[in-house]
Amino acid sequence: MGNLNKVMIIGNTGRDAELRYTANGTALSDFSIAVNSRRRSPSGDWEDETEWFNVTLFGDRAERISQYITKGKQLYVEGRLRTRNWDDDQGVRHYRTEVIANNVEFLDRRGQDGGGDGDWGGNRGGGSRGGGRGGDDWGRSGGGGGRGRGSGVSDADDLPFE
Repeated sequence: MGNLNKVMIIGNTGRDAELRYTANGTALSDFSIAVNSRRRSPSGDWEDETEWFNVTLFGDRAERISQYITKGKQLYVEGRLRTRNWDDDQGVRHYRTEVIANNVEFLDRRGQDGGGDGDWGGNRGGGSRGGGRGGDDWGRSGGGGGRGRGSGVSDADDLPFE
């Protein structure tokens, strides 16, 4: 059987993306993303847990969308895990595990959170679930009638789970 190193995260950014360049001129963008979950404690109370991930984006994609990755944005990030290690001045070895993103999609609505005109710079970070067939990023074609995000379905008979 083959190997697989794949991560899919939906969460909120913890800080604005920082764009910089490597020594050979490759664009690099770093940001953090928080994923929240809830669980019951032994006493029966609900507890919130937050897991933080460091995300790195490379190349043209980093240049295109890093200016739109601001604190509090909800993102879908897909990529792979990479662990780096280094020794500091005192000889102590440090480790850092990060997500190397190959797909970033904005889940906030355009213009939400003071985003101005909502221009996200192209195809939302290089990934599209639509396969280039038109329609939205979830693979649905245009033309209405769907129950996609923001469709305003109000008839309970149309809901698939009731």
